[in-house]
Amino acid sequence: MDWNRGKISVAAAATAALVGLAAQGQEASKGKVDPKINEPFQKKGNVKGFIERFESHDREVFNQRDAIVAALRLKPGMAVADVGAGSGLFTRLMAEKVGTNGRVYAVDVSRDFLKHIDETSARKGLKQVKTVLGAQDTTNLEADSVDLAFLSDVYHHFEDHEKMLASIRRALRPGGTLILVEFDRVQGKSAEFVLKHVRAGQAEFLKEIEAAGFKLDPDGPKPALEENFFARFTKPVEPPAARP
Repeated sequence: MDWNRGKISVAAAATAALVGLAAQGQEASKGKVDPKINEPFQKKGNVKGFIERFESHDREVFNQRDAIVAALRLKPGMAVADVGAGSGLFTRLMAEKVGTNGRVYAVDVSRDFLKHIDETSARKGLKQVKTVLGAQDTTNLEADSVDLAFLSDVYHHFEDHEKMLASIRRALRPGGTLILVEFDRVQGKSAEFVLKHVRAGQAEFLKEIEAAGFKLDPDGPKPALEENFFARFTKPVEPPAARP
């Protein structure tokens, strides 16, 4: 793994960090990820500050964390992947839902975040949590290993969304679920940092994910979000190959 390349920050983006990044970056309307979008997450020693920001009441996903997790419809014994686990906020909540017979894979490209998740999980006795070092183009999860993959304010940081979606699709079992929670980029409504920082709006993101082989599922519970949107996808069950 080429760890020195510009890496996706799969940590959930904190408002304070995003404001600074937006000022540096290119316009999101060009449909490309700002080449400097992930620089703050690559600096060693930044983890503590980001953890405090990620788990603060200034963030909608933190305030709505229980409603978001409830909408996942997790059951004991399930295997789930928190892709871009960051501080491990949702990792911990999902671990409680799947129980000791389940598994939560906390995937991130930051070794410091993964270390924090390992230490926190050990203190809380969450033996069902397993950290996985990801990369720009792969989750490094085994094929058909999870029932649900979860992305929270992470997708817009993917520098190669096609490869990442392909990796997530491989990791999901047939009929598995992909949950996307993402900033809702709307001209005239969204904050300025969202307009500059997030490369596209909801319609474009949904289109990309469907193009990667996922089916949008309009059913099921959804949390009431204002700054973000919640979307559920399924990995279709492939029909058995016909015998010659």
